[in-house]
Amino acid sequence: MTPAELKDFCLSLPATSHVVQWGGSDVYKVGGKVFAVAGWSKEEHLAVSFKVTALAFEILQDQPGCRPAPYLASRGMTWIQHYAPPGLNDEALKDYLQQSHRLVADGLTKKKQRELGLLRAEERDT
Repeated sequence: MTPAELKDFCLSLPATSHVVQWGGSDVYKVGGKVFAVAGWSKEEHLAVSFKVTALAFEILQDQPGCRPAPYLASRGMTWIQHYAPPGLNDEALKDYLQQSHRLVADGLTKKKQRELGLLRAEERDT
């Protein structure tokens, strides 16, 4: 996935914003909370960090091309970085980015979720 494809995909997710911060990293947020951080690895490959479930963290941390996300995982957060081949194929990366978006969105207050149009149909009336 190219940086442009990653940006297009992330911005296609509901209520997503993009900023460049932390030394030139592309940072994607939902409701002001980070769900993905992208930049270039030392080997000139796109490196993307994203939030995952505890189970996905256990599975992905040992997969070639993936590792616990520097800085974030060392602070006890379940974040993975896809940083080198073979890593994840584009479809799997998109799935994990969608899941990261949902995990972060679910952590927002119901009021904020409502404001952003993120509540699922069954939750809108509660």
